[in-house]
Amino acid sequence: MLILPHWSILGKTSSGRLCAPSLIYSAILVSMKKIVIASNSAGKLREFAELLKAFDFAAVAQSTLGVGEAEEPFATFIENALAKARHASRATGLPALADDSGICVPALGGAPGVHSARFADGADGSARSDARNNQKLIAAMDGIADRRAFYYAALVLVQHAEDPHPVIADGAWHGEIVAEARGAGGFGYDPHFYLPQYGCTSAELPTEVKIRESHRGIAIRELAKKLAQFRL
Repeated sequence: MLILPHWSILGKTSSGRLCAPSLIYSAILVSMKKIVIASNSAGKLREFAELLKAFDFAAVAQSTLGVGEAEEPFATFIENALAKARHASRATGLPALADDSGICVPALGGAPGVHSARFADGADGSARSDARNNQKLIAAMDGIADRRAFYYAALVLVQHAEDPHPVIADGAWHGEIVAEARGAGGFGYDPHFYLPQYGCTSAELPTEVKIRESHRGIAIRELAKKLAQFRL
């Protein structure tokens, strides 16, 4: 149960008379036991389910409630995450948590960026594929000495679809791109995302380490801190 801030409509003057709307702080209780996860990505859903256990939140995938994917037309992760959260909340009437995430390579001007999941999508209508995305990324990196990359995640939680003050958190996980795929864990670009501090790729990390250290792990802890600031 979270206690979130709410400004009362009417305040009182020192004489006790009602005055115009004022910044009188009161509390409302909003049950956050059930949160719709605005994603249909099996990989993200698995990670969120594990991450949210620690915060006593019941994560419900939007697909189980008959909610389809939202449009993601924006150029930034935060804007797309907000659009997805509002879409899921509007369709279900429940609080919603959305993420938009991807991998950014400075040497490629930040690409794949917000297009990470559909980096290799083509006009031929071929099915979306991690393998094809990775193949395109490695080809684009051919001959480039600067192999730096980072995963980035933006999380947005809304209490309702028109929430004017969404809670936003983000996280970045730095590494570098390697041409040879390593490891069978994870998803997306994990087999090519090398972490010098561990001497392995993200796909080779134990699940519990990845959950703790990943961009989403960092973002979810930041989200928890921000939510705690609203407790009275």
